[in-house]
Amino acid sequence: MSRKPRYLQTGNSYHITTRCNNREFKLSRRDCREVFLYAIKKALDKYQFKLYALCIMSNHVHYLIEPAQSEDLPKIMHFLNWYTAMCFNRMLKRTGHFWEKRYHCDGFAPSDRERALNTLRYIHGNPKAAKMRKGFFYDFSNYGSYERLTDDGLTQWHPAFLQLGNTLEECAQNALGFCQKFSLNERRGRCIGESRYRAGF
Repeated sequence: MSRKPRYLQTGNSYHITTRCNNREFKLSRRDCREVFLYAIKKALDKYQFKLYALCIMSNHVHYLIEPAQSEDLPKIMHFLNWYTAMCFNRMLKRTGHFWEKRYHCDGFAPSDRERALNTLRYIHGNPKAAKMRKGFFYDFSNYGSYERLTDDGLTQWHPAFLQLGNTLEECAQNALGFCQKFSLNERRGRCIGESRYRAGF
């Protein structure tokens, strides 16, 4: 059966989820996650896309990406999956497919502020939902760049975040309040990548 074609549009943001083959926990090692960050930097230099959110879990990764051109998205993901698979297979002394064959992709328009905020919260809430952390801060997530306005050298703030206040500090404070409304049921009750629940503002 042929794959259903993806509908991609320039200017949209895309919530991408990619999983380890057989959902194995191959990203548990810190050095693997650090290599992943290096690969993302290489991809950013090569394709000049916007990375709004990132969370590297033990067996899957979440991104929120806006490619410069819609046709760049498959190229970005092919590069990231190829490069990291090559590195990880060497590091872990394994062969074969490292990633599942197809990544999940869920896009939305730049005007959909509600969807953007919910997607950011969903991605950043993954470590908490998985009971890896009590809160949102996590070494391999860019949540801190939103709450503490830090610069991780890879990601940037989504325009929806910059509409939350008149100053960056106000945006960060309002984003914190929004994230504190995160419920574990919010994550359990839906499939990965869907972001259609209400923002609660």
